[in-house]
Amino acid sequence: MVGFEVGAVPFNPDGWGPPDSAAGGITLPNQPSNVPFAPFSRSDKIGRIADWTRNMSNQARPGSRQGGFHQSDSAFDFSGDDSFATLAADEDSSFRLVDTSAKSHHHNPNRPKFNHRWRFNQHNARSQLPQRRDEEVEAKKREAEKERARRDRMYNNRSQMPQRRESSVFKSSVDIQPEWNMLDQIPFSTFSKLSFSVPEPEDMLICGGLEFYDRSYDRITPKNCRPLERFKSRNFFKVTTTDDPVIRRLANEDKATVFATDAILSTLMCAPRSVYSWDIVVQRVGNKLFLDKRDGSQLDLLAVHETSQEPLPDVKDDINSIHSLSVEAAYINQNFSQQVLIRDGNKVEFEETNPFASEGEEVASVAYRYRRWKLDNEMYLVSRCEVQSVIDMNNQRSFLTQNALNEFDPKYSGVDWRQKLETQRGAVLATELKNNANKLAKWTCQALLAGADTMKLGYVSRVHPRDHFNHVILAVVGYKPKDFATQINLNTSNMWGIVKSIVDLCMKLKEGKYVLVKDPSKPQVRIYDVPQDAFDNDYVEEPLPEDEQVQPLGEDENGADANAATNDVEDKEISNEAVTA
Repeated sequence: MVGFEVGAVPFNPDGWGPPDSAAGGITLPNQPSNVPFAPFSRSDKIGRIADWTRNMSNQARPGSRQGGFHQSDSAFDFSGDDSFATLAADEDSSFRLVDTSAKSHHHNPNRPKFNHRWRFNQHNARSQLPQRRDEEVEAKKREAEKERARRDRMYNNRSQMPQRRESSVFKSSVDIQPEWNMLDQIPFSTFSKLSFSVPEPEDMLICGGLEFYDRSYDRITPKNCRPLERFKSRNFFKVTTTDDPVIRRLANEDKATVFATDAILSTLMCAPRSVYSWDIVVQRVGNKLFLDKRDGSQLDLLAVHETSQEPLPDVKDDINSIHSLSVEAAYINQNFSQQVLIRDGNKVEFEETNPFASEGEEVASVAYRYRRWKLDNEMYLVSRCEVQSVIDMNNQRSFLTQNALNEFDPKYSGVDWRQKLETQRGAVLATELKNNANKLAKWTCQALLAGADTMKLGYVSRVHPRDHFNHVILAVVGYKPKDFATQINLNTSNMWGIVKSIVDLCMKLKEGKYVLVKDPSKPQVRIYDVPQDAFDNDYVEEPLPEDEQVQPLGEDENGADANAATNDVEDKEISNEAVTA
């Protein structure tokens, strides 16, 4: 059995490590001499104690991790030492390396080997050849630089696009005066948690007269569209609550505690969906509460693209500005509601005539239903609600509301109605629900408040995107108000919960005049205490003269556009007379 002998270990009384052979006179027999000692730092990472196998002549290029030179290896690298050269030479002479692989006579080690997997790969057309590891790293760096440059280009292009709706600055619907005292502000987030159920309303009175709906308009398609007519001789009335003689009479008879109109109630019910600023005047008289609108209020107009992400031009003279589109949408709705009727003189008359019309005056087809809801044991709400037509269905008469969505430029919505209405009507409606969520919700609220059996939605578009005087009716679709409310996620209990909370808050105030203002930049509503004479001398904007109005780009030889401009001025005069009536 082969034994193992441990040699003599010298003792160093002066410190750690082997003693100095010269000072101590200690010699180690049969030991190699002149072996170099490699000092190292304690911070160096020790990869190996000693490496006698490395070949300094076979190093890779700098920067390569495989076979490259590392600084931590230098302290333990003995490959360049000649102390072991004689021993290594004897051992290496007995070894022979034989290559048994089959090789071509014309083998070129630098010739690339092609692979079928990337032969026709066009995405990597520039890197068709196999690469070494260092070249792969360089290729990945180049791809990363290209990706970074592509992202920079996308970011720069996006920054040059029009700013999104979130960054748009809107103006308040009413100028807040310094002497007004803010009493409270309510964030819209609290409205989403409210819920209140009301029993079925009762009809107090029905005034006005209705014409019958023309069912032929249900068969209109973009291929056989009809031009939108103008009804200059028919008057439309937008009378506020306290100016309504019927509401004054009901208030004197103590029929209710709270009085309003369907336009005001729908604005409150759909407040969480609103983006533009609006205001409602609240008057506390005795134990009664009146919800009014100002003269020339934005409630008489219809917002367009209110909830869209793409902002509209802020220039007032632009035909696609917020104000111009609101006025255009209001006239389209008025004319559309009268055009889809059978105008043969057959009319359904109710208990009383139109309370706002003079004797012998031609008025639009409308019926006012004064309905009463019970809010609690001692509080009732009376609202004036409107329906525009009637239809005989299953031997029963049904009330209808008629409203029109207007397309002004397909570039803003991204959907061309003339191409999509026949084949993808659901996509068109979904786009309108995204861009006009508040307006559609308010129309649905008004149909529910009026007890309408059907709400008709018309799709009206401009003849040309730059011609805001002439329009065509592309389609008319009917919906059940309750079903449509479910489709657009409009909760009836939440609607009445918002109204009940506002009424309870206002009933706690002392007698006086207040204004409810939606913040133009934040989703919240504020209540201000205002003087009694506030809004009494509000300036109502008069229509512009014909020569100052924005004209469409193209005019035909017959002067049809000029006539349209004149008709539009006449329509504005009639509407302003109706508002001030």
